[in-house]
Amino acid sequence: MYIKFLKSLNKLHPRAWDFIQLMRFDRPIGIYLLLWPTLWALWIASKGSPSLINVIIFCLGVALTRAAGCCINDYADRDFDGHVERTKERPLATGKLKPKEALMTGALLLILCFLLVLFTNITTILWSFGAVALAALYPFTKRYTFYPQVVLGAAYSWGIILAFTAETESVPAYAWLLYIANLLWTVAYDTYYAMADREHDLKIGVKSTAIVFGDADRIIIFSLQWLMLGCLVLAGSRFELGVYFYTGLLVAAVLFCYEFYRTRNKEPLVCFHMFLHNHWAGLAIFVGLVAHYGLAN
Repeated sequence: MYIKFLKSLNKLHPRAWDFIQLMRFDRPIGIYLLLWPTLWALWIASKGSPSLINVIIFCLGVALTRAAGCCINDYADRDFDGHVERTKERPLATGKLKPKEALMTGALLLILCFLLVLFTNITTILWSFGAVALAALYPFTKRYTFYPQVVLGAAYSWGIILAFTAETESVPAYAWLLYIANLLWTVAYDTYYAMADREHDLKIGVKSTAIVFGDADRIIIFSLQWLMLGCLVLAGSRFELGVYFYTGLLVAAVLFCYEFYRTRNKEPLVCFHMFLHNHWAGLAIFVGLVAHYGLAN
């Protein structure tokens, strides 16, 4: 139904579907993976009562920021995507859109994001420039380092910092536990994503943690996921979170074990599906937080 609606927008503009694919609105998984940690931070920073305006700002901001990142990413990868099975139909790879159009779309989306930030406070506005810098840097790091997933993790975790500044105009020391936890988690699930493309990346010279981790990839991913849970346990004790929150962490732990088992044969398609599967862990943790503040207090 959702995809059918998006495709129907072609009636409004003949190339609407091409721009939707460029911004990846047809594949919302990236929005979810960015949204859940941001909402964790909003709920913790506000002690379960975030302002409605901040919830709206960050939900819209997450979707727009991720879309802008996809535009920049496709511009950076325009000479590579056509050689990878999973990405060869992207609009820049097929020539349906021009590189200049991708850059202009990304710039427009970033302007919209900045307009949203203007409805918060000066502290959040200043911190938001870090998010833009990381989002712009990430797509190009895979040319020069085997750890682009770390940069992605830093970018995907920035919403946590902005959520705290939006609600409290400050970044408490313990908020960095959430930041580190999400960075570790992002490296973990995006390595599953990279494992799906590893064969192609090796041929075209694109670097990733999936390549540098080698045969130890699954063990390292699993370890990173458990380090992430450890950071969240520490954060939970510092923010005085209760049993519902830890139940959410337990559900996430079970989901991580399932992913570890399912990827035992390292089949590319299964690895990709387990990347998608990670969003359920983020949702479980968020539900635990909502339950903590809504039921335990």
